[in-house]
Amino acid sequence: MPRRLISTAAALLALTAAPALAEVKSATPVGFEVGGSVAISAPPARVWAVLTAPDDWWSREHRWFRNSTLTLDLAAGGCWCEQAAGGRTARHLETLLVEPGAKLILQGVLGPLIDQGVVGSAVFDIKAEGEGSILTWSYSVGGYTPGGLEAWARPVDGVLSAQLASLKTRAEAAD
Repeated sequence: MPRRLISTAAALLALTAAPALAEVKSATPVGFEVGGSVAISAPPARVWAVLTAPDDWWSREHRWFRNSTLTLDLAAGGCWCEQAAGGRTARHLETLLVEPGAKLILQGVLGPLIDQGVVGSAVFDIKAEGEGSILTWSYSVGGYTPGGLEAWARPVDGVLSAQLASLKTRAEAAD
């Protein structure tokens, strides 16, 4: 991706990303780590239920196919997959570890990183905090991409922060 497009994406994300106590923890030419914590006014069981139903909270603007469905298979080796009409599919992440209600670890790449020589690890930890929860998350990506990976850190952080703000809103909404 040309640097100009990355810069434009970063600027747009800075205007639209919702705060979720997120940060770029490190960024180098061969990898980056982003993450943060989100206080959610919902019990851990509710946060887990929302987290594991990505179609309900992941923005349609950040999918390969706008009219698609996201699914997450919670068995080890399971898929965070996207399906759309006409046989269009994308495998975004693979389930590595599931501790129901507490921890989820996924491996793979999101968005435009899909065609780069990289792999990522997404970790979600849920802890009870009073009558609510704290969701701590990180996404670490390493590998090779022309021009290096450090330019990707801030845009990826912005997109993930916005998605987790959406998760928070969904988890706090009364059904």
